[in-house]
Amino acid sequence: MKICIIGAGIGGLATAAHLAKKHEVEIYERENLLGGRALSCKIENYEKLLRKFEMMIVSATPSIGEVASEYKLDLGFHLIGGGKRGACVKLLKELGIELEFIGSKLGLIGEEVSYPILSSSDKLKMLPRIMQLLFTRKSKIEEMKKISMEEMIEKYGRGKLKLVLELFPRLITTVNDLGKISAGETFFAQRELMGGDPVIYPKNGLNEIAVSLAKYIEKNGGKIKLGTEVKEIIIEEGVAKGIKIGKGIKAGEEKEYDVVISTLPVQNIFTIANKKHFPEDWAEYIKNLKPTGSLVAYHALREAKKELDGKSFVFIERNAGFEGNDVVGMIDFKMNAPKGKQLIQSYAICTPEEAKNKAKMEELAKIIEKHLEKLIPSYKMEWYIYSSIWHLDGVAKTIDNEKPDVTTPIKNLYIAGDCVNSKGVGMNCAADSARLIVNNLKI
Repeated sequence: MKICIIGAGIGGLATAAHLAKKHEVEIYERENLLGGRALSCKIENYEKLLRKFEMMIVSATPSIGEVASEYKLDLGFHLIGGGKRGACVKLLKELGIELEFIGSKLGLIGEEVSYPILSSSDKLKMLPRIMQLLFTRKSKIEEMKKISMEEMIEKYGRGKLKLVLELFPRLITTVNDLGKISAGETFFAQRELMGGDPVIYPKNGLNEIAVSLAKYIEKNGGKIKLGTEVKEIIIEEGVAKGIKIGKGIKAGEEKEYDVVISTLPVQNIFTIANKKHFPEDWAEYIKNLKPTGSLVAYHALREAKKELDGKSFVFIERNAGFEGNDVVGMIDFKMNAPKGKQLIQSYAICTPEEAKNKAKMEELAKIIEKHLEKLIPSYKMEWYIYSSIWHLDGVAKTIDNEKPDVTTPIKNLYIAGDCVNSKGVGMNCAADSARLIVNNLKI
């Protein structure tokens, strides 16, 4: 089969990697970089890419142009949840791709800093209730999908268990409002990822994953066309027939394909596929799906804190005045930096609407600074950047925002990436979408 994949993010690359050995696969990527919202870029390219990925700089000191060029930043996503049991790492193992990952437990920045969050005695006290929740029958978990974490906390939340139930569902979904987070989805995700480190990071940056997948695809006959934009998906009588190329070497050319797979944020699919070909109710549903937002921070320390290397810490800011009232975030010490320096990557969860509001993002920046100060009192900083992103996860995994299937009403047109109803969120969701497409194609 001749297969076209639009977008060289993790979803597109994972799908191509699954298909390249048996089929003729071509990937079109409008940027000259691999990775989508999971890319690592040089500091001089960072500002140029922001608008293309629905981001903005909130503040920077000094200006980005004054930051040393050897620094590299991750554009949107931060870490891979679920450690080595997550779909992203499982995919790499299946393909025989070996990457080195830095894994860690999670610490908590509260009144005092504790690492890890739970002591052995805490775990023993919570174990019976945790096991009951995690090993509930699948049929019961399906029923729980319409129950919010807010309701679950009212029923089971006592002591440290309450804190765990407040923190982890928010970290899993990148949503602060516990009233919107599905209890069933949360416990299913946790059950799938039991064991190992809660968060991991590729030793040489997120782009290691995209580059490794790209090498595998090309080794197996697949083609990746960077800097080539798809202008239109050609649809005739309810069937995807091919694409029309926009910018690139062969601008205006039409190419036929047996299967077309889009990895654009699903809400944007009608920018390249005429809405008239789709049922009105499906088009309306897709158009109104909500993504997630985040404030992303980078702090470069003049002196590395060796005792913090490779560790991750979470915080919860109560009554913060954001949707969900409380704000959850993470401060992480896994990124690469020039010798003798340390690069800290942090984020705080918010809604897409809040992410577009500069004043709200400045409030969120102060919350991150407050918790960073608790973690590293009187730290000396070389530079910092705060950026907000209002399309982080393609579709927020919440009760009122059901992710779509990989199939569409158009024959031979599929969607992949973190916007579809697959296991996990973010990079894991994107990687797992490839498995679902292969199952649907029955190849």
